[in-house]
Amino acid sequence: MASTSGPASTNAPQALAVVVMGVARAGKTTVGLRLAEALGGQFIDGDDLHTEEARAKMSRGQPLTDDDRWPWFDRVAAALSDGVSRDVTTVVASSALRRVYRDRLRQRAGAGLRFVYLKADRELMRARVAGRRGHYMPASLVDSQFATLEPPDGEPNVIVIPADADLDAAIPKLAAELKGR
Repeated sequence: MASTSGPASTNAPQALAVVVMGVARAGKTTVGLRLAEALGGQFIDGDDLHTEEARAKMSRGQPLTDDDRWPWFDRVAAALSDGVSRDVTTVVASSALRRVYRDRLRQRAGAGLRFVYLKADRELMRARVAGRRGHYMPASLVDSQFATLEPPDGEPNVIVIPADADLDAAIPKLAAELKGR
């Protein structure tokens, strides 16, 4: 077993790779931005990594297929890996609704990947999506998000917080917990 002290450990990257996950309008972007700031890292909105074709499909009310999602998850994993390789804590907002998606991210981004799951109530999400302006995802896709969702119960390196948590209290605790893992 390798020692965790001594000169070799001082050069080890200290950067974290974190995915803030959950259904549409759970608050992934808001939490991700605030968490990245609290951790002194960068934030990447996973929506920005979708292709124009995927955005157009969702704007028409069509859920993405796995064939649509795999290249997107690979871009998300690459962004996380790139941050860690540059020793920059990277927080990405990504739905990552199914276990197979999270496992793909773990496989491609590395074993140290952590997830923050924003656990949400369906009715609250419907209300939030209905009130959202200027986004490509219509409220009609909320039910498909919940139908796809496989909560990360029992998975490694997952922290669960309520989607309606008081972020002024939750973000410092979340950042401390992530740094401590």
